[in-house]
Amino acid sequence: MKKTSEKTAFYPGTFDPFTLGHYSVTRRALQIFDKVIIAVGVNEAKRCLYTPQQRVDMLRKFFADEPRIEVISYCELTVTAARKAQASVILRGIRSVADFEYEKTIADLNRDLSGMDTLLLFTEPAYAHISSSAVRELLHFNQSIDQFIPEGLELPSL
Repeated sequence: MKKTSEKTAFYPGTFDPFTLGHYSVTRRALQIFDKVIIAVGVNEAKRCLYTPQQRVDMLRKFFADEPRIEVISYCELTVTAARKAQASVILRGIRSVADFEYEKTIADLNRDLSGMDTLLLFTEPAYAHISSSAVRELLHFNQSIDQFIPEGLELPSL
């Protein structure tokens, strides 16, 4: 842990792609924390459209004017990466009761492994139906996704 009083949130996910729901959680976290680390994780179980480096580059460009956001990638246990980043807490967004059950289990495991707590922020109701997997499906069928991603976010070409 840091010896300073800076509070840093570690926000892990695949972010493939980064949606309005992710953006909402990030903005709201900046009201609570001094710094938010958006951590692009490598999840072999998920079939991603973009490489981890493409996602990191896309998010670094999108948040270039926000000095309190750092974007990294990691391919280890989330708690290990969060500790290395000297985060105060793991941040997760949840959309539903099903998300809550899954996230509670992971939060309990992470706390057992590291002593680090997880803060769950509920997604704003307007974004609760938006998921990265649904957006990927729309992209697969060449549908517009503009209403589901933050304005100004530039997705790499497929």
